[in-house]
Amino acid sequence: MSLRTTSTSNQQPATSNQMPDFMKILQQAQEMQGRFQKIQDELAQQTVTGSAGGGMVTAVVSGTGQIKKIKLEPGVVNPADVEMLEDLVVVAISDAQQKAQKLAQDEMGKLTGGMSLPFKLPF
Repeated sequence: MSLRTTSTSNQQPATSNQMPDFMKILQQAQEMQGRFQKIQDELAQQTVTGSAGGGMVTAVVSGTGQIKKIKLEPGVVNPADVEMLEDLVVVAISDAQQKAQKLAQDEMGKLTGGMSLPFKLPF
């Protein structure tokens, strides 16, 4: 007894009309990657400032979240309470980095047309 099987496929071979669509998508992806890199470069050049203790401690970070400068007003430096100063520095840096993240999200929103990114920015 011999069994004969036939297969029918609903898949159609790729036509030349589908290839330009793929090339267009690839070109758009490359353009978006270029714009993304430009935004990253611009963010690295921008700075935002965070503060704590009524402005007694300020932190300046780049748009990518990298710490650039910490400034302490002389009145906040108390050798008897170093822990308070440490806390204020952490709060100022956190404030600046949150502002940098918002700046980056706003800039990326321009690139993505307001779509939310499927990942969290690394800062």
